[in-house]
Amino acid sequence: MSALVNAIVMLGMLVVVPAGLRLTGQPELERIRRLWPLFAAPGALALWLPRGATATALACVYAAGAVLLALHAPRRVARGRNLDPAGIALLTALVTPAVAATALVAERSGHELFGFDLGILALTVPHFHFAGFAAALIAGLVCRVSDGPAGRFAALSVPLGTLLVLVGYFIGDWAELAGAVVLTAGMWTVGLLTWRMGHEEGRDRMTRLLLLSSAAVLVATMLLALSWALGEATGLPHPTLTWMAATHGLGNALGFALCSLLAWRRIHNHDDASTEARTEACADARTEAQTRTEGRTA
Repeated sequence: MSALVNAIVMLGMLVVVPAGLRLTGQPELERIRRLWPLFAAPGALALWLPRGATATALACVYAAGAVLLALHAPRRVARGRNLDPAGIALLTALVTPAVAATALVAERSGHELFGFDLGILALTVPHFHFAGFAAALIAGLVCRVSDGPAGRFAALSVPLGTLLVLVGYFIGDWAELAGAVVLTAGMWTVGLLTWRMGHEEGRDRMTRLLLLSSAAVLVATMLLALSWALGEATGLPHPTLTWMAATHGLGNALGFALCSLLAWRRIHNHDDASTEARTEACADARTEAQTRTEGRTA
């Protein structure tokens, strides 16, 4: 399980976070996005080294980058920005890598932070990259193009569910189950809206496939999350952590997060190309009109 979890975390560090930051379209995040590999590469290396001073130091480098990213959240709030549902989802995405990085530093140093054993800390790292950063970011993107009750519910319930899961770590299994229920409701709403986007006219075949795949995967992966949380709270039979990493974790990383980010990148590229084409058409029309005017004047 350790190798699989490490591979999933590397995907989150090296691919998902910088790709997600690019999709925000926020100029003030561009600098940290460009610098991100300088923080992520040491963090990824720390995953594969034995616990100790070297691994901890490398993890701290990643934590420094995650903290710099998280500091953008209070700055945006202070300026009165990002206080709508989609904005709240973005703020959540900016903060959650810092939670993952804190767990990574503690786990790499062999320190049982807040009494959590090292195995739980190791799984907290991918959880807050994908159920935290990726899920909140994508919920915000979906809300911006589906600005109705469902979109707003998704953008608010995903951050709330993520927060409740985090609080549940400290309170107990029933609180964590409540968080899993809220997070699942939000993620299924994201999946529903994504499914509808995949069926919209004008989508190219690859974008459609990526959107529909990410939506379908959420049905299975979040059912697994619910079954695990319910089993932990009630003692009913439920998947083991190893099984959850191989199914829920891998499915969310590849099937949901990566497919969604690729789809949204294609959507943005298509929108940018359409905008550029319209701009060029308008410029050509103005030039032609000017030429006609000058001809009549002559």
